[in-house]
Amino acid sequence: MEYGNDENSYFDELKKRAGESHVYSEHQMVGLMLAEILGDDKHKSLYMKLAKDYDADRLLRLAKDIADRPNVENRGAYFMKMLYNGKNLDNK
Repeated sequence: MEYGNDENSYFDELKKRAGESHVYSEHQMVGLMLAEILGDDKHKSLYMKLAKDYDADRLLRLAKDIADRPNVENRGAYFMKMLYNGKNLDNK
């Protein structure tokens, strides 16, 4: 794509690229899925780190269980509490 002298189109292209997801490995995809399930996009990198260190199936199962509970207001915080206090997961 040629940009010529039009700087706005160049910056628009950069903004468009920055908004796109760049997933290169499985733990990144699992982390994004966890953030989406829990409705907690602010902590995507935390969920990616957890997916790298723990079993993805168990993390997803726990997140889906929490997402199905209607009384949980802060699903991300409750997920972390259940993860560490409940000792639900073993390392990979």
